[in-house]
Amino acid sequence: MDGLLPTVARAAQIVGHDDDVRILPEEVAALGRVPQARMREFAAGRTCARRAMRALGLPAAPVLIGAHREPVWPRGIVGSITHCPGYCAAAVALERDLAAVGIDAEPHEGLPAGLLQAISAPAERTALEDLPSGPLCWDRVLFSAKESIYKAWFTLTRTWLDFTDVFVTVHSADGSFHGRLIERAAAGKTAPAGLDGCFVVGGGLVLTAVTVARVRPLRSGVGDR
Repeated sequence: MDGLLPTVARAAQIVGHDDDVRILPEEVAALGRVPQARMREFAAGRTCARRAMRALGLPAAPVLIGAHREPVWPRGIVGSITHCPGYCAAAVALERDLAAVGIDAEPHEGLPAGLLQAISAPAERTALEDLPSGPLCWDRVLFSAKESIYKAWFTLTRTWLDFTDVFVTVHSADGSFHGRLIERAAAGKTAPAGLDGCFVVGGGLVLTAVTVARVRPLRSGVGDR
């Protein structure tokens, strides 16, 4: 995951089992009563988040839950968390360096029947057919790219996009993708018309990441650590 991020960001991941997964009391209270499997997944994500914060030179603070079930990062930090079976990762950056981060991990396998049609436009599916044939599951790459875009978008706007709100073009030559907002008016005056990201496939996983650079400095004191 580190290879998908700019140098101002840091990531941490857990592959398989990790005996050192921890969850803080504040996070337990925020999560509430959930099945044990969900508790383990949540704890792994928060453990990755704190490891990434430490890699950035920051104290390991609780990451709580917002009204939309999104991670609530400590003041001055932007980040993203992702889980899939056997894998968990988190990525963070200082808010003064990046406006948003979105990451996603998916198993490298074809999407279930009918899902591609539900999350894409006909032109997106045609573009996938034009990509090099071979072992890569391009439909899963597209799905993961959209997930990363939506996470970054939420950080920027505090609103969620539907799968069909963004047209994603995948570039096989350099492992990148571009998401173009279909309804520009929905973005508002300060939000971008599109977001760029990159992907990698390996170890049975598809990993994607989207970062948005800070276009102007924050007000004095905000995001300074």
